[in-house]
Amino acid sequence: MTSKSKLNLLILSLFIAIYLFPLGARPLMEPDETRYGEVPREMIASGNWISPHLNGLRYFEKPPLGYWLNGISIMAFGENAFAVRLPSALSVGLSTLLIMLIIRQACLREEIWAASIAGFVFLTCLEVTAIGTFSILDSMLACTLTLTMSCFFLASQAQRGSSRQRWLLIGAGISCGLAFLTKGFLALVVPAISMGAYLIWERRFRDLIGLAWLPLLIATLTALPWSLAIHAQQPDFWNFFFWHEHVQRFLGGNKAQHAESFWFFFISAPAMFLPWTFLVPAAALGLQKDTPPRKTSQLIRFSLCWLCLPFLFFSLSSGKLLTYILPCFPPFAILVSLGLLAGLRSGRQRLFQFGACLLLILFGVLALAFIAIQVIGINGVAAPYSKNWQWLLALVCLTSMTLLPLAAYKAKTFGNKIILYGLSMTLLLGMAPFIMPDLSIEKKSPGSLLRKHKEEVSVHTIVLSDEDTLRAVCWFLKRADVLLIEEAGELTYGMNYADVSPRLLDLTATKSKILANPNNIVLIARARNYRRWADKLPLPREIDDSGRDGYVFLRY
Repeated sequence: MTSKSKLNLLILSLFIAIYLFPLGARPLMEPDETRYGEVPREMIASGNWISPHLNGLRYFEKPPLGYWLNGISIMAFGENAFAVRLPSALSVGLSTLLIMLIIRQACLREEIWAASIAGFVFLTCLEVTAIGTFSILDSMLACTLTLTMSCFFLASQAQRGSSRQRWLLIGAGISCGLAFLTKGFLALVVPAISMGAYLIWERRFRDLIGLAWLPLLIATLTALPWSLAIHAQQPDFWNFFFWHEHVQRFLGGNKAQHAESFWFFFISAPAMFLPWTFLVPAAALGLQKDTPPRKTSQLIRFSLCWLCLPFLFFSLSSGKLLTYILPCFPPFAILVSLGLLAGLRSGRQRLFQFGACLLLILFGVLALAFIAIQVIGINGVAAPYSKNWQWLLALVCLTSMTLLPLAAYKAKTFGNKIILYGLSMTLLLGMAPFIMPDLSIEKKSPGSLLRKHKEEVSVHTIVLSDEDTLRAVCWFLKRADVLLIEEAGELTYGMNYADVSPRLLDLTATKSKILANPNNIVLIARARNYRRWADKLPLPREIDDSGRDGYVFLRY
């Protein structure tokens, strides 16, 4: 096989080993994974695929496409962690193919090596892996946006008015509509600001309207059937979804959910782009010094708009999570691949060597810190692992993270340098589900405790829970009628409806409910919450827990 074929085989192997094989290895984590398992489970159980519900309550925070995909996966593979995470992983795989496709279509034949390198860069970024093996909607959103951007760029390069251009614009519109059905109006903003900036940069002012109207029309038609159906079924959906989930989150200031400063992504994003962060200067120099063909230059400009404008937009938003910048990773991979290849081919290796040294130092320090915490202990910090095999495997992963940048530094050919460098974190990424620290499992996964007592909870048992644990309780016990104590959290809006408001209890009402239903009521909650409530509630006749920082199961 050619070297390029071997790299494509490596990419496929990495996808299987990192994104598919470990999907079911670790338990579902609170709050996101159990939420994105429970909402589609309730859709399947109720037969209502239009209006999302959580614990039987109206849950209007997201449109339905992510729930639909998870629901289809659950019906195909069962109610388990693998099924709940599979759509996210497959979204990463499709995004990788799209990244490779856009380079193959946009660049000259001698540059198609960049397509495989870009796919490799994307697959091995820390945030892409962390989110792609986790059940949240961001990988699906990034995938549909990548398809939108790819179709639009290729349409912009096609002959004006040709059937190829029309079909590509229709494809951009369909994928944009699907992105809207995944996470809402954000799907319109990201393509609009990126494509608009690119067309202005290219001085194609006529195309600002000419290339936009058809995708916008098709996106509207794609999203319209469900949009009308949800309005007919839940007339208040759009009011809540638009104002609370978009306007308030963007402009809410300190009151916005996950409020952070403007600089949050600038400070934290470099860690998410690892291991490629330290090669950004080398890639930038390669792009600056190289004089690529026109089609490649257009792709570089398009990718810069695609990377920088959404990044700034997300930074301007009051509410921020690291997952929000995932749509910026495909253009990052394209730019890094083109820049590194241009630089290394021309013999400019100094910045690459410097980046490999920095990565080696970083991972070496992390390995030493891990050994100190696990073996020696520092300032009362608990050892991450109680099982010897886990911490030894973690040490092997950290050791490989140190040795591979060294091997990349010493490699002679540019292909080997890039591949060895990119492989530096892959062993850790693949093994991460098997070596999650004990405290992370204790704090984030009540599954083992709930499975242990599942048979004790009949369909007639009254179940009480706190907001922190509710999603897991519903998922593992297959219930949608759990009573909440003290706070409703993300279900506050759903509780505002008169037909369900009695399902939120204060501590006085909780005590009365327990006393009125002896031998037929259980409480499942975070241990720290129960410690706050214990002196205000009756004594349980049975109590079990998953650790001080974990969860409690109480039978009254």
